[in-house]
Amino acid sequence: MPSTEKTNSVHTSTLLSRIFKTSNITACIKTNEHQMNTPAFSAYITALCAGRGLVPQRVITKADLENSYGHQLFKGSRKPSRDTVIKLAFGFDADLELTQEMLKYSRTVPLYPRVKRDAVLIYCLKHRLSLLEAQALLQELEMPLLGGERT
Repeated sequence: MPSTEKTNSVHTSTLLSRIFKTSNITACIKTNEHQMNTPAFSAYITALCAGRGLVPQRVITKADLENSYGHQLFKGSRKPSRDTVIKLAFGFDADLELTQEMLKYSRTVPLYPRVKRDAVLIYCLKHRLSLLEAQALLQELEMPLLGGERT
């Protein structure tokens, strides 16, 4: 897994506390800006590939993404939808924690267990089901497939 934070980084809760306590958000941002930089999603997934010894093509294929679109995601010329990030997570054989991190770096909402479809996806990730198995379970439960309807 790529290292995305500096060794001298502060916990998110500490950063949040600083924001809550400040009377001057401009000064707070300036003082803490080195703590607020997150890599572009394309840089993140490229580093993730390198850290896991994978090539993007393998992840794209396993994620069942159209080839040119997948490469555009890795190059940063396209921004992924939430479903696409989740499909990429299956392409990386990600667990729930890594999937949530991928969603964070893509600036989309994390999987939430009170949403039925998300609960199914959480189950699939926890039990290490393949993308094909996850899609079959979603279909069996009459829920939108990943990459299907907008959620």
